[in-house]
Amino acid sequence: MTQIFKIDHTNCEDCPIRHRAVCANCDVHELELLEGIKYYRSFEAGQTIIWSGDQMNFVGSVVSGIASLTQTMEDGRTQMVGLLLPSDFVGRPGRDSAPYDVVATTDIVMCCFRKKPFEELMGATPHIAHRLLQMTLDELDAAREWMLVLGRKTAREKIASLLSIIARRDASIGQNGSSSPIVFDLPLTREAMADYLGLTLETVSRQISALKKDEIILLEGKRRVSVPDMGRLMEEAGDDSDGGYLV
Repeated sequence: MTQIFKIDHTNCEDCPIRHRAVCANCDVHELELLEGIKYYRSFEAGQTIIWSGDQMNFVGSVVSGIASLTQTMEDGRTQMVGLLLPSDFVGRPGRDSAPYDVVATTDIVMCCFRKKPFEELMGATPHIAHRLLQMTLDELDAAREWMLVLGRKTAREKIASLLSIIARRDASIGQNGSSSPIVFDLPLTREAMADYLGLTLETVSRQISALKKDEIILLEGKRRVSVPDMGRLMEEAGDDSDGGYLV
């Protein structure tokens, strides 16, 4: 069941995604205006946040957790077309309906804004509009990068690319120092990774085991991943730069 959610960091200044979210460039006055129209919502893993074609009465940012974007074809086939990680924006001002199903992959918390007041606020606060444009362009770069991952990279490079994307985002939120190993919980099952990357389950498991054997990654259980050397993982991904993916 969807619920209004109370969390400790109700003050924007203390929010873990403050410097990456749509409010990143806001001054104190603009943050106060956002405070007046925001609320938190939580969703359990597996719960649909938005159905494709639904009317959207809110927009917002992922505070914690992961969600997937899925598109369904007329014959019922589905394809995961994207992931929403902490600080990613959900919804489009000026668009009435959702183009994709948005499903919580893990338990998720969102900082939401009522859609119409947010659209009005965009017109009055250029910092919000400018940041949203930046995030939209980053998303376009991400889509182009993902075309390369799916179209040209080997299975090993695909797995390494996905792991590096999640690891870099985790580090960018500020939970890990750049000189320390990056540790995170893998938000996708291996079945979901196979679907997202266009691989078989056996291939995903085999490549993860190979990366572990070569000590590119360390595993604790099935989900806990440690990256001792981010440079080595990036090399395995076939890319030693971020390619504009997570600027």
